[in-house]
Amino acid sequence: MTEINRELQTRLEQDAKTFRIVTILGPRQAGKTTLAKMTFKNHQYVSLEEPEMRELATNDPRTFLRRFHPPAILDEVQRVPDLLSYIQGHVDEKPDEKGQFILTGSHQPLLREKIAQSLAGRTSILILYPLSFREVLSHDESFKENAAHNWIYRGFMPEIYRADLNPTRAYQAYAQTYVERDVRQLIQVKEQLVFERFLKLLAGRIGQLLNLDSLANDVGVTAKTIRNWISVLEASFIAFRLPPYFKNFGKRLVKTPKIYFTDIGLATYLLGIESPEQVDRDPLYGNLFENMVLMELVKFRTAQGKNPELYFYRDSHGNEIDVITEVMRLLVPIEIKSSATFQKRLLKTLEFYHTSIDPECMRSFLIYSGSNGSLTERTQGFHFTSSSKVLTSD
Repeated sequence: MTEINRELQTRLEQDAKTFRIVTILGPRQAGKTTLAKMTFKNHQYVSLEEPEMRELATNDPRTFLRRFHPPAILDEVQRVPDLLSYIQGHVDEKPDEKGQFILTGSHQPLLREKIAQSLAGRTSILILYPLSFREVLSHDESFKENAAHNWIYRGFMPEIYRADLNPTRAYQAYAQTYVERDVRQLIQVKEQLVFERFLKLLAGRIGQLLNLDSLANDVGVTAKTIRNWISVLEASFIAFRLPPYFKNFGKRLVKTPKIYFTDIGLATYLLGIESPEQVDRDPLYGNLFENMVLMELVKFRTAQGKNPELYFYRDSHGNEIDVITEVMRLLVPIEIKSSATFQKRLLKTLEFYHTSIDPECMRSFLIYSGSNGSLTERTQGFHFTSSSKVLTSD
C-alpha cells in the first residue's frame, strides 16, 4: 500500500532550505521516519535505535558523523542527546549549507534542553502528530462515510491505515511497547500495575479539568508524582493539556487545564473499548468525540509549523466554551458536539458567549456530526471531518 502524504511535508521542505538542521518531533509511530525518507530520498539514513549505531554515536561521535555525513537523516536522536553538541560543530563548518541534517525524536524533555543548548539558531522544530482527517481522506475518500464512532475506535496512527491493522491489537502493542516501556523508563516507575492504572484513569478523565489530587487519590500516589507523570506524558506526545483562556475577560475564570490524549485510538484502548459499537454506547462518547476534534485542530496548526494556540473558556459559574482560538486576530469560540442532528440547544453556550462574554464577536462555529452550513447569522456548522475549516474560514 502506498504511503500517506503528510501536510507537514511542505513546511519541512521549506525549512530544509532555510535552516542547517530540521528537527521533527512527535509521538512514536506518528510517521516521522517515513516522512523524512519520503521527503529526502537522497539523504543517508541511520537509526539510533540500532544498538551498534547508538554505541558508535555515544562512544565515538566524530567517527559516527564522518560516516554519516550530510546530507543525512538521524532517526530517534533522543537516544544519544549528547550527539547534538558534535552536530553543532559539524554544521558550523559550513554555515551556508542548508538542510545538512534531518533529526527525528520521540521524547521531548531532555532533547528539547539539548536542542536549546547546542542547536539554537541552527534548527527549526516541527511537530508531527498522527494522521489528520484531511490526510486520511486525501489518501482514501471512502473513509468519508465513516461515522464518528468508527473514527474514534480506529484512531489515527498511520500504520493502522497503511496495513489495515486491527485497532485493538495495534494499540495494545503500542501501549506495551512504547508507552509502558519508554515512559516508565523515563519516570522510573517500578510498579507496572500502578502506572497502568494511572493511564486508564487518565483516559477516563478526557476533556475534564485536570484534578491532580483526585487522580493521585485514585492511583494511590502523591499529587506531585501525578504532576510529574503527566508532564512526561505530555513531553512524550502522549497526552495534551489544553490551557484555559483568561485574558481580556473581567470575570473570575478557571485557570486549570483540561487533559486529552494526542491519539484518540490509544485512549479508546485504555478505556477497554474493543469495537466501534462500544464507542457509540460508552458514557464518555461525547468526551472522546471532543478529544478527536480538538486534536484535528492541533494537527492543522502544527502542520503549518505553528503553535496550536488553542484554549478553552470556563468561568466560576460553570459557563464553558470548548475551544477559543484566534483567527485573523479575532477571538473565535468553537463548540464541539457529537450530535448528528442540529437543534438550537446545541448553540446555547455560543449564544451565551455572544451575549454575555464578547458581544462584539461576529462569528462562532459548531463542530458536530451534521452537515456543513450556516446555522445562524453568526454561527457556522461544520461536519467533524471538516473541523480544520474553522481555522481558515472567512
